[in-house]
Amino acid sequence: MKILLLEPYFTGSHKSWAEGYQSNSSHEIKIISLPGQFWKWRMHGGAITIAKEFLQSDFDPDLIIATDMLDVTSFLSLTRERTFNIPTVLYFHENQITYPWSSSDRDVLEKRDVHYGFINLTSALTANHVLFNSEYHLDSFLSGGKKILKHFPDYQELDTIDEIQSKSQILYLGMDLLQFDAYKEEKKGDPVILWNHRWEYDKNPESFFHLLYRLHDEDYAFQIAILGENFQSTPNVFDEAKGRLKEKIIHYGYCNDFKEYARWL
Repeated sequence: MKILLLEPYFTGSHKSWAEGYQSNSSHEIKIISLPGQFWKWRMHGGAITIAKEFLQSDFDPDLIIATDMLDVTSFLSLTRERTFNIPTVLYFHENQITYPWSSSDRDVLEKRDVHYGFINLTSALTANHVLFNSEYHLDSFLSGGKKILKHFPDYQELDTIDEIQSKSQILYLGMDLLQFDAYKEEKKGDPVILWNHRWEYDKNPESFFHLLYRLHDEDYAFQIAILGENFQSTPNVFDEAKGRLKEKIIHYGYCNDFKEYARWL
């Protein structure tokens, strides 16, 4: 089977999942992707760029798999001359209905944050099959989607949530953990507390570091390794923690090398 995998946010766990699926599948998988940055623009404009690249290729898939950062409805509309009879699967790593937002985000302040969740809803309606990475994720998406629709003045189309549910399933992320065994080390000394998430608001670094401040103030022995990707704008708490916990920090910054990352884990 020839599978076209569409990933507008090709970084971190999204990239790892796509490449892992490609390398471990017995099917022929072509990935069309965009760099993992500017997520709002990816949800608005990513479908146009990805559709353009697909139409310029000679790859004729039997199945299309898209992730939640793609506006599936727009992509299929732009490529209908070639995709009208190809089944489409939408895979949700996360969704913008229940994903936490920063209270200082301009879209939240101007009450525009619902739009990205609505793109997820219409994409789920358009796809032939919908997959979620956990049952909790599926349940929260369905309940959150219904709440969004109830806010509209008429034609709320609440039955579309049941339609999405009827074609949804759970598919857990595959993980290749054996690759880490080659770098296993016995560590001695104080316990190491590790952060390996993106340096962003939605990962709730404030709660993480405030707990570490408390442990530090109560004289617990520990060390800290701060990994994970950081972008142009990061929460201030990271700089604050670097100062307050400097004698505890044994690593601060993203690991570009897998070997180094695996050793920390």
